[in-house]
Amino acid sequence: MGHMGRRARKKKKKKTTKSSTLCHESRFVELRRWLKERGFKSKLLIPAHFSDTGRGLMATSPIKVNDMLISLPERCLLTTSTVLRSYLGEYIKRWKPPVSPVLALCAFLIAERHAGSLSKWKAYIDLLPTAYNCPAYFSDEVINLLPAGLRARAQDQKERVWELHSSAATFFASLQPLLQEPAVTVFTHDALRWAWCSVNTRTVYMRHPQSPHLSSELDVYALAPYLDLLNHCPKVQVTAEFSQANRCYEIRSVQGCRKFNQAFICYGPHDNQRLLLEYGFAAPGNPHAVVYVDLGTLKLCLNERDKQLPQKLLFLKEHDFLMNLTFGLDGPSWRLMTALRLLSLKPEQYACWKTVLLGAAVSKDREEWTIQTALMLCKILLEEISMALERLSHLKQGAGSSMTQQLSVVEFLRREEQAILGHSQELLGL
Repeated sequence: MGHMGRRARKKKKKKTTKSSTLCHESRFVELRRWLKERGFKSKLLIPAHFSDTGRGLMATSPIKVNDMLISLPERCLLTTSTVLRSYLGEYIKRWKPPVSPVLALCAFLIAERHAGSLSKWKAYIDLLPTAYNCPAYFSDEVINLLPAGLRARAQDQKERVWELHSSAATFFASLQPLLQEPAVTVFTHDALRWAWCSVNTRTVYMRHPQSPHLSSELDVYALAPYLDLLNHCPKVQVTAEFSQANRCYEIRSVQGCRKFNQAFICYGPHDNQRLLLEYGFAAPGNPHAVVYVDLGTLKLCLNERDKQLPQKLLFLKEHDFLMNLTFGLDGPSWRLMTALRLLSLKPEQYACWKTVLLGAAVSKDREEWTIQTALMLCKILLEEISMALERLSHLKQGAGSSMTQQLSVVEFLRREEQAILGHSQELLGL
C-alpha cells in the first residue's frame, strides 16, 4: 500500500499487475503435501506473489460463474473441536470457569508454534505471518495518527488483548505439565497477541454447537489453511458456507475469474476503517470507503452560544442521528446532511423537524447554513489529516520494517480519506 490519492489510483489502473508463482517455495510445498494427506486435492488455485497485494491465490484455468472456487475438507479446518480433541482438551475440559472459544484456539496456536517440528500443524503455522498490521501491534504514536473514532476502537483492541492475557495467566500456568520450559515464557503477551490476531484476521465464519467445556460466547471460528490465502476485493461476490453434506468449507465464485488472474473473495461490505481494525489493511478503490464525523468534530462547527444546542443534540441522539455521520464517494451522506439541517433550525422552525427527517430542506438560508457547515467539517477534517500525515512522515524516518508497514497502512487510509473529502468539497461548492 502506498500513496494512493485519486490521481494515483487512476494511474494504478493503467499498470499491469505482475505475479510470480510460489508453488516451488518449500513452505508451500509442505503445506500442499499436508493438505493432500487430509483430502484436499484441488489444482485450480496455486499460491503466487502479486505486485499489488502480496501473496494470494492464482487461477490456473478459467473459473466460470457459480464454479467452485475452493472446497476444503473438514479435516483441514482448525476449530475448537480440533483443540478439544487434542492434548489440550483435558486441560480445557477441567478448567473452571470455562475458557472462551477464542482463548482455546489461541492457546492451541501458541502451543503448536512452540512445539516446532513436533507440531502436526507445522506446515500451516509456518505460513502464518510472524506479526500483523492490526492496531493490537501499534504503538501509541501510530494509534494517535488514526481518525478519532478509529483511534478509540484501536486502543480498545490493544487493551482487550492485554486483558485477555492477564485474565488467562492462571489457565496458561495450568498447562505447565505439557511444556519443557516455564509456561510464563511460552504464553507471553506477544505470543497471545500473535495468536489472537491470527484468529481475528484469518478465520472463516462457521457456526459450531455450544460445547459444555467452553464459555457461552458464540463459537463461530474456523482457521482454514490455504483458503486463507485468498485476498479481499470489495467488488467481488462469492458464496461461502460449510457444506454439511460434503463436510467441506466451500466457496463459490459468483462472477468467475480469468485464467492466471488472482482469485479474490469479499470479507464483507466493510469500509477501510473497519478493514484496518479487523484485518490490518485498507482496500484501494473501496466503494464502501467513508470518512466519519465524530461528535467532537461536529461540535467545532456549531455555535456554543445557541441556547437550544443541548436540546438539539439530545433530539439527534434520541433519534439515532449522531452515529454514522459520514462523507463518502458521493459526498456528504444523507444522514449527515439531515443531522446538519436539524441543527440549523431556528426556534420558530422546530415544527418542521418531521419533514427534515424525511429529507426536506427548510428554507434557503438554512440550506446555505447546512452546506457551509458541511464545508467547514471538510476543512477541519482535512487539516487534521494533513497534520497526521506530517507527523507520520517524521515517524517514517528511521522506523524499522515493522513500524514502516504499519505507517504505510495508516498513510494509505488517511490519503484515501483526503481524496474523499476533497471530492466532497467540490460537490458542495457547486
